[in-house]
Formats: sequence, C-alpha cells, structure tokens
Amino acid sequence: MPQKAIKIAKSTSFEDALGELEGIVKTLESGDQPLDASLTQFERGVALARFCQQSLATAEQKIKILSTEDGEESLDEFDPAGE
Repeated sequence: MPQKAIKIAKSTSFEDALGELEGIVKTLESGDQPLDASLTQFERGVALARFCQQSLATAEQKIKILSTEDGEESLDEFDPAGE
C-alpha cells in the first residue's frame, strides 16, 4: 500500500525543522509510545531530515555562487583543525 508523502511547508525555517527533529528523536529514544505512533513520528522525522539536508544543500550552493570571482572559486576548503 503506497504511503502518503509527508510534506514540510516551504515557509518552515531550518532551525524550526531541526528543533522539531531533535524533539522527535528524544521521543523515539524514550520508547514510551506505541508502535503506530512511533512509526508516524519516524516518518515525520525522515521528512524533516530530508528538508534540513535540502536546506543545507541550497545554502551551500548560494555560498558557492557568492564566493565565485571571475568564474573561479575564491574560498579554500574548510579545515576545522585550522591547519
């Protein structure tokens, strides 16, 4: 039986989606819900995770466009160690 796709409103901010996703993870980790409720929450969590991934990919693309000078990228790769 095909499942109805869960939609996240385009007006949802990344921060709101991430916050809701964190709440879902805590709820699921507690194990206090019945299976059906857990599955519903898991499906919502997957939709939120995909929304967040897409938001980050879009932001990364915008940064690449803004950091391009004369057709060449002007920024170096991020090095968290600062080396």
